[in-house]
Amino acid sequence: MKKLILTLAAVAMAFGMMAQNVKTVPENVDVKTLDGKTVQTSVIKNDGKPIILSFWATWCKPCNKELDAISEVYEDWQAETGVKLIAVSIDDVKSSARVKPWVNGKGWEYDVYLDANQEFKRAMNVVNVPHTFVINGKGEVVWEHTSYVDGSEAELFEVVKKAMEAASEAE
Repeated sequence: MKKLILTLAAVAMAFGMMAQNVKTVPENVDVKTLDGKTVQTSVIKNDGKPIILSFWATWCKPCNKELDAISEVYEDWQAETGVKLIAVSIDDVKSSARVKPWVNGKGWEYDVYLDANQEFKRAMNVVNVPHTFVINGKGEVVWEHTSYVDGSEAELFEVVKKAMEAASEAE
């Protein structure tokens, strides 16, 4: 009996530790909109639907390839899952003025924020870009990936669909 109690206690502790290790998006980090308005990362919400959070930079060719590839299918992804993509530029203060014209020139329909001081990048433990996260409807990071190769967006969308399905099953 004592072994059973100890085993159950160990299992409960393990589950408790796993629950504590759930990564979420910090809500109190300042970022800027493309219009220069400061907002906190608490604006990163999508009414219980998945979010793709992509850290990128104008100088990063793989970042741009990834965001261009997603742009081609983004409308379909939104229609199927309600996903929202939020692109966070880590361009520094010197190059951040190029971000808005860059995004407009690309025609990206994403929410784009500037993280010129890279506080949000550090809070999310991003080292290299592109660094892409999928966040479920509860604000939990359920997947993350660095780098990009042609076709990676298909895997990303599969993860988004699974996050959406998990949210539907939980209701």
